[in-house]
Amino acid sequence: MKYLLLIITLLSLNGHATADDTLAKVKNTGFITMGVRDSSGSLSYAIGDGRYAGFHVELCQRIITNLEKIVGRKIELQYQLVTSQNRIPLLKNGTVDIECGSTTNNATRQRDVSFLVTTYVQETRVAVKTNSGIDSINQLNGRTVASTSGSTEVQMLRKLERSTDIDFKEVFGKDHAESFLLLDSGRADALVADSQVLSSNIALSKSPKDYKILNVNLSVEPLAIMIRKDDIDFKKLADDTVIGLAKSGELGKLYDKWFMQPIPPKGIRVGLPASESTKAAWATPNDKPAEEYARR
Repeated sequence: MKYLLLIITLLSLNGHATADDTLAKVKNTGFITMGVRDSSGSLSYAIGDGRYAGFHVELCQRIITNLEKIVGRKIELQYQLVTSQNRIPLLKNGTVDIECGSTTNNATRQRDVSFLVTTYVQETRVAVKTNSGIDSINQLNGRTVASTSGSTEVQMLRKLERSTDIDFKEVFGKDHAESFLLLDSGRADALVADSQVLSSNIALSKSPKDYKILNVNLSVEPLAIMIRKDDIDFKKLADDTVIGLAKSGELGKLYDKWFMQPIPPKGIRVGLPASESTKAAWATPNDKPAEEYARR
């Protein structure tokens, strides 16, 4: 409570909002812009009529509710669709105030932005057509493999190709939906992505039984909500919101809502239980980058 009163006092003394002071900006303008994705699985996706939903979208909505209490006014929420390529530039230039998609927290990105505590730990996997005859990574040799431009999976593909004798052609979609379409249409033999992106797109496809996810894990990476770098007061508010949800058990319930229960707009159930790595991140909240996970 003392912290909240201090922030309110500081905001009342500040007559203008600096580029990296989201609390002051919101107090002065009355609106906040949330960066969202249209096909990032159950983390962030479009549901029609300019609306978005998902685990990270709802977490950001909870953060904004607490932000309203601090600034003492109703906040107008504006959505801004972002892609893997432009999400960080749009956050840095002030177009977006908080990015609620599916972004890996890594050391390179931490030079430009700040991440909240980890809310989802990604497992990078490979999806193929059930009748493709592909059951292992080695069988990708000579094949066409898709991923999404600007995602960490692009680097993962190149690293895989350099470290093995597997030689494959790379194709890229501009977003996760287009990447899945490359697999669906036969323009790619395999798709590399976060397991929840794969599971969600398969669940939403016309014939889910036509796809399978290989039993191989290429990487484990922490995903988190992004805000502008050095936005200290906003980060504390947002982190405290997420940590409070984790401690109360509400974070696990929200995960269950978006990954284990039927979700809008079609009532599809993704059916992806929280991994042990994700549960561990909730139990010991931190904003460590992917490189820390790689050393475990």
